[in-house]
Amino acid sequence: MISLHYYLILGAVLFSIGAVGVFTQKNALIIYMCIELMLNSVNLTFIAFSSFLNDMNGHVFVFMIMTVAAAEAAVGLAIIISLFRNKSTVNVDEINLMKG
Repeated sequence: MISLHYYLILGAVLFSIGAVGVFTQKNALIIYMCIELMLNSVNLTFIAFSSFLNDMNGHVFVFMIMTVAAAEAAVGLAIIISLFRNKSTVNVDEINLMKG
């Protein structure tokens, strides 16, 4: 059986990779995938603690996070597709629609 700290280390590494991707990348799709990676690393941590503590609350939080991620996927991809159709780019530096 794999101990808890290996899961926590894996979750921390995945979250760090996602955070670095969000802060360093310019492509909106890559930023979007990095956010999904961060959400899944949190899910892994919740499941690890849930299994370690024999408590079902972690599973409930995972379902809530998956629901938010699914809604984010629908809305986020629609926004990215709309931006690409209007601006022909997904580079976040070139998108300045909110600028006055």
